[in-house]
Amino acid sequence: MAKYINPYTDFGFKKLFGEEGNKDLLIDFLNQLLPTHHQIADLNFRNVENLADLSTERKAIFDVHCKAVSGESFIVEMQKAKIKYFKDRSLFYVTFPIREQAECRPAQKGEWDFKLEPIYFVAVLDFEYDEAEEKRKFRRDISLKDQDGDLFFDKLHFKFLQMPLFKLQESELETHFDKWCYFLKNLENFDNIPTILNEPIFQKAFETSKLSNLSPAQRSIYDENLIQYWGMKSALETAVEENKIGITKNAILEGANNKFIAKITGLTVEEVEKIRSAMNK
Repeated sequence: MAKYINPYTDFGFKKLFGEEGNKDLLIDFLNQLLPTHHQIADLNFRNVENLADLSTERKAIFDVHCKAVSGESFIVEMQKAKIKYFKDRSLFYVTFPIREQAECRPAQKGEWDFKLEPIYFVAVLDFEYDEAEEKRKFRRDISLKDQDGDLFFDKLHFKFLQMPLFKLQESELETHFDKWCYFLKNLENFDNIPTILNEPIFQKAFETSKLSNLSPAQRSIYDENLIQYWGMKSALETAVEENKIGITKNAILEGANNKFIAKITGLTVEEVEKIRSAMNK
């Protein structure tokens, strides 16, 4: 029986990172992803109930208003949702904190001056994208650049973590960021705190994540979330597998060899050969 919450459930994600009492956990985690000039000194959670648009769809997303050590303000939109057309929706979701700035900071003359605070979109994902190229990248840091690769706009950044692609074991962890990823990837399967994570910030994270610390009402919500999570995960994995098989069959019909097909789909050569054999029967 699991001892700790699954951090990819809506409840688990918010329990760990979305509560006022755990601001220090979120600050410590985000500071591993943010540049030096935007290291967080303090943050405030925005009341998600103020968002009427797509409120149900955005329940796994929360906006964090941050104050950097330098004094500059910026916004982090954080999510872990498993959704179709993920990249399209990620771009759409950042329009919400952009619009909010116009609504909450009108200029004295009644018009917004369009000066934006920087926005970071951070997604912790327990699934992989379909594109073969992106499957090779655990972490993607994305910003707006021109045709020469020079930064065009420094106020909009996307940071995606594809957690299934994080492969480091305990003996291979080198950085504090590695430790956070190892913690998130394996939390639900831990029985005790690993030696390498036995430090104050992770001790608190483990204590926060204990299922035994949940009230009966909280446990009921978590259990419901967990059932939904596994249902969605199963459906997504089935859809991805079916897509791989479809691509494999088309590639076989086009005359591609097994090694090439395995490379573009992520299947093994043996799996491709089985599909080829089935098609020849």
